[in-house]
Amino acid sequence: MDHSSLRAALADVVAIPVTPFGADGGIDEDTYRALLRRLLDGGVRAVTPGGNTGEFYALTPEERRRVTELTVRVAGDRAAVLVGVGHDLPTAVAAARHARDTGAGMVMVHQPVHPYVSRDGWIDYHHEIAAAVPELGVVPYIRNPLLDGATIARLGELCPNVIGVKYAVPDAARFGAVARDAGLDRFVWIAGLAELYAPAYWAMGATGFTSGLVNVAPAVSLALRDALRAGDYRAAAGVWERIRPFEELRAADQSADNVTVVKEALEALGLCRRTVRPPSRALPETRRAVVAGMVKDWTEPAA
Repeated sequence: MDHSSLRAALADVVAIPVTPFGADGGIDEDTYRALLRRLLDGGVRAVTPGGNTGEFYALTPEERRRVTELTVRVAGDRAAVLVGVGHDLPTAVAAARHARDTGAGMVMVHQPVHPYVSRDGWIDYHHEIAAAVPELGVVPYIRNPLLDGATIARLGELCPNVIGVKYAVPDAARFGAVARDAGLDRFVWIAGLAELYAPAYWAMGATGFTSGLVNVAPAVSLALRDALRAGDYRAAAGVWERIRPFEELRAADQSADNVTVVKEALEALGLCRRTVRPPSRALPETRRAVVAGMVKDWTEPAA
């Protein structure tokens, strides 16, 4: 199949929408639709329902399916939809088939949550998911530094519809080696650690990056993308420096407040409740003003 349009969508800012919760604790569907429309109106052309910023592991199976349905409906033909799937193999396959039947064009396979992951087992897991939905583009999400380029290359040989790799190991040199050993042109390489790592990974061959920050400030994320595409690393560094405190706050303590900081920023903008589900937590009161100040800075012209 011709996956050129899907590959082009991955070589961009891949937004990971938050999942807003209402006062009753359930998904606030009206707010979710509004947040999605804000992303699309802001120029985002690829969205991932069921990503980590969307609290994938805190959602029930029914909620994950509902978020997929809402996203496909709102996105229409304005953006590619890359649905997060995972958990045990039958659950992941069922979710991938649901994504296909709903109208999504791609699935992102979360890093398997298992204490014992072999390279061959990793290939088998992804192979079965990809084989179940040959019509869809498939993107493995890699957080394991032990997965090497040869392993990814083998998966690509078995599965022509594995078209991209979301690489989220915080090591630019390792990324560069893995991408070249797997096939720099065979896959679309996505910097899976968002804006904080995007410039370094871009220099080593990534052509897209994921973003949770884009929920808050779409123009900032797209400005970084445009600077990187133009090869203007001075401009990219300027954007990077502007958002670095926000991203470092999200990454602190092994990303304990990764989603929390994004939702706090949305609360400051009046767009979304700050509520997150355990094992995440609401941001401590002392840090809320800091996040609100960052958001205020992004609504003003850069110096």
